[in-house]
Amino acid sequence: MGVHRTVGLLFAAALTVAAGVLVTPAAAAAAEPPTQISSDPFTNPTSQHQTQVEPDTFSFGRTEVAAVQSGRFLDGGSSDVGWSTSKDGGSHWTHGFLPGTTTLADPAGPYARVSDPSVAYDAKHHTWMISTLALTDTPNGPLGAAVLTNRSTDGGTTWTAPTTVRKGTGTENLDKSWTACDNTPTSPFYGHCYTEWDDNGHVNLFQMSTSTDGGKTWAAPTTSPDRPCVIGGQPVVQPNGTVIVPIDDCGAALISIRSTDGGKTWSRVHFAAQTLSSLVAGNLRTSPLPSAEIDMNGRVYVVWQDCRFEAPNCAVNDIVVTTSIDGIHWSPVQRIPADPVGSGVDHFIPGLAVDKTTGGSTARLGLTYYYYPDANCTVATCQLDVGFVSSINGGKTWSAKQQLAGPMTLTWLADTSQGRMVGDYISTSIPTGETAAAPAFEVATAPTGTQFHEATFTDSGPLAHITGGALQPDTDTNPATVHPNTAGNAPATPPPTSR
Repeated sequence: MGVHRTVGLLFAAALTVAAGVLVTPAAAAAAEPPTQISSDPFTNPTSQHQTQVEPDTFSFGRTEVAAVQSGRFLDGGSSDVGWSTSKDGGSHWTHGFLPGTTTLADPAGPYARVSDPSVAYDAKHHTWMISTLALTDTPNGPLGAAVLTNRSTDGGTTWTAPTTVRKGTGTENLDKSWTACDNTPTSPFYGHCYTEWDDNGHVNLFQMSTSTDGGKTWAAPTTSPDRPCVIGGQPVVQPNGTVIVPIDDCGAALISIRSTDGGKTWSRVHFAAQTLSSLVAGNLRTSPLPSAEIDMNGRVYVVWQDCRFEAPNCAVNDIVVTTSIDGIHWSPVQRIPADPVGSGVDHFIPGLAVDKTTGGSTARLGLTYYYYPDANCTVATCQLDVGFVSSINGGKTWSAKQQLAGPMTLTWLADTSQGRMVGDYISTSIPTGETAAAPAFEVATAPTGTQFHEATFTDSGPLAHITGGALQPDTDTNPATVHPNTAGNAPATPPPTSR
């Protein structure tokens, strides 16, 4: 069925009434509410309903596809992954749920849970893909059993049963998968798609598999010679076919790994930046995982939450950015000026978009993120908002902040073993020809008894317009020198999982 913007209007009106929100000058910018594009329909007693968390999006032309966990389990994964598709730049949406993944899917699949959705498009094979991490239940909790890919060849409105990218064997424990495709017709590897994940059973080992037939089949995984500990990679592909994977090195640094031969081999680790993240109040689940995008010239942009600019005690996070033209050499880290330094506003969980038809000094960027207006809060007092800023000059200057949604109280959000959750990541895309971005983010109202009201929304209206601005970023003039984790420098604590 189609979803029109009025769905979001009704939900947002209920949000204002339920929260007893007074429209302050800061909130007045959010006068046009966001649009709801999906919700959790499941009723199984083993997970939390109605909950949706962790959306990803991808746009190609005027089509955008979003994917999101639906029916969140406390200790990892969800009942199924929902999809939402717009063919008109984010104004109207159709939606449904992936077939063949979990025992709760229609038709049912073999797995107990599914997590970590990511969306990609293969232009050569005219195929949309949603990759997911399938989980099985064990006496010790959920195990990352397989990386799956559901495919659509009709523009993202019907989806096949999943193909298997990798099925775990023995001691493997798969985590945090992500897919990207080479969509440049002049690239020597046009039509190659790449799915990255880490193997928590082997110290979060970097793994990458390649498909050359639209995701129907996938090659055996390969790794970097460094065998690094990693989590949360987001591969991007340059116009010349070089694949660059910005990725967290299990908690100390942002690193990158490259392939210049279509995924046959992967480089040693390249250091990009130290990551310094402040603990977010209220036991909200966050981490400094990267959000990566690329412009038409092949420049890679990576953002994450970071507290280095908030002297003297690194008490709150900004969103920061670094860029690279080759995946080897990275620019000094810059603070995106959504709020002044020392404002006490905490920014986290960013989702970056780059207009793929722009580049260099005229690259159009859109950034969606969550924030607390007052970082010094508790579970009972924290107020969670969704913010948006943009740039029309490759990040040289930025627009003033727009509030897309909120405030939300933390107890309205799905609970997990790692804290209340809107997602380990969110996502922003810019459909071709659109003056506004179409992000995907979670909005919640107060639960009814044990039933939550946490669903997926977008805003492709005036608030998410890509506009110019005069706010200049601050640059880290004294970056720390650290070395990424490799096989000879394994983390002192057990490597993280994030399902």
